This record gives sequence, C-alpha cells and structure tokens, in this order.
Amino acid sequence: MAGEPVILLHGWGASIQTMLPIFNYLSPNHPVYALDFPGCGGSDQPPVAWSAADYVRLVLEWLDALQISQATFLGHSHGGRVSLLLAANHPERVKRLILVDSAGIRTPRNFRYYRRVYFYKVAKWVIALPFIRRRQAELRKRLIKFLGSEDYGSVTAGVMQGTFIKLVNEDMRPLLKRIKAPTLLIWGENDQDTPVNDGKLMEREIPDAGLVVLKGAGHYSYLDCFPQFCAVICSFLHS
Repeated sequence: MAGEPVILLHGWGASIQTMLPIFNYLSPNHPVYALDFPGCGGSDQPPVAWSAADYVRLVLEWLDALQISQATFLGHSHGGRVSLLLAANHPERVKRLILVDSAGIRTPRNFRYYRRVYFYKVAKWVIALPFIRRRQAELRKRLIKFLGSEDYGSVTAGVMQGTFIKLVNEDMRPLLKRIKAPTLLIWGENDQDTPVNDGKLMEREIPDAGLVVLKGAGHYSYLDCFPQFCAVICSFLHS
C-alpha cells in the first residue's frame, strides 16, 4: 500500500462500523485507521464530560502510538468537528482534510431556541413535583425526545449528555481561516442535522477548500450516495 495513511473519524453516537464501507473502499490503496470514540461502539465512556479538545488529544495520542506523523483525515459529523480543530491547531499532522456533513458551526440562537430552553426548564421543575416524581425518568426522556435534537435524545443522562452539551456549544468558525491543509467538503443536499449552508460557510472561510453537494442525500451522505462519494474522494486523494 503506497498511498498516504487515512484516518476515519465517525460521527456522534456512531462507531467504526458506520465507517466500514469507506474503510473497505480505501484499504486496497491506503493504510486506513479508525477508532471508536469514547462512549461509542466498543469504547468506554470518558471519566468526565469531554470537549472537542479532549477528543483531539485522544486522537494525537493514538496516532503517536501508531507512529503516524501525518495523515489525511476523513471526519463525518462529530468526527469532522474533531478533524477541524486538529487541523487548525496541529497543521503539521494533517496532509489533507475531508469533511463529510461536518459538525462544528454553532447555530445562531433565536427566539425559538430560548423558548424551547425555558419551556424545558419549567417542565423539569414540574416533573420533579412529589406526586409525579416516581415517573420522572420516563417523563424526562420523553421531554428530551420532544424538545431536543435527535442526537441529544440518543444519549443517556450523565457524562455523554454533558459531553454533547459541551460540544454543541463550541463554535469552530473562528478557526476555519487557520486551516492550511487542502480541504474537501462533502455534504448531503437534504442534511437536516448539519445543513448544507454550514458547508458553504466552510468553503468560503477555509483558504483551500472545495464543496461537493450530493443530490438527494441526507446527513449520512456518504452512505446515501456511496458510488458518487467514492469517485469524489478518489479524485481528491490522487490530485
């Protein structure tokens, strides 16, 4: 395998398995590596709520253990967020960057956001009242599902929920102009979790970036349009 190493970083709540099609496609021509982030797949949860910087530290320690000094990073969703921060703060480790439906751009907080927040706070107080306290766990789970994002509802209370809250409140936009690596942005046209406008913003602000929008695809655009996805990354990796 003469190609450059490629590091696959999965999205929130996913695992190595969700990146397996990419792994299988690239591995005949590249050394490909993937890991389960803490709290995902076969990995234990972190001891405390983590920030994006904690994930970057973990990835760097893992790469050092593998003796990989530089690689191409392909990150989906949360894996894209981690890749963005790594590329901005450790440019010597990143040869190329592929961001797929990447997280990292904090959504502006409008009236609807604050209305949901205050409704949630009031509802938490109500379900803590003595006469319904015994159903608190069940009602709180329903409340999160009703008000929160799909990702937020997918985690249990505790460390992973605290981690998710930390992550979604971090904004990578101020770091985009610091990214030196050639960057390929791939987005699903119908992505509802990280809208395609986030990809357009990244294309404007990352100095050497190009955006490809996959028609009809959603947040897992690489699975929705896998043949097109493969053609795009192959062209980028061999340019």
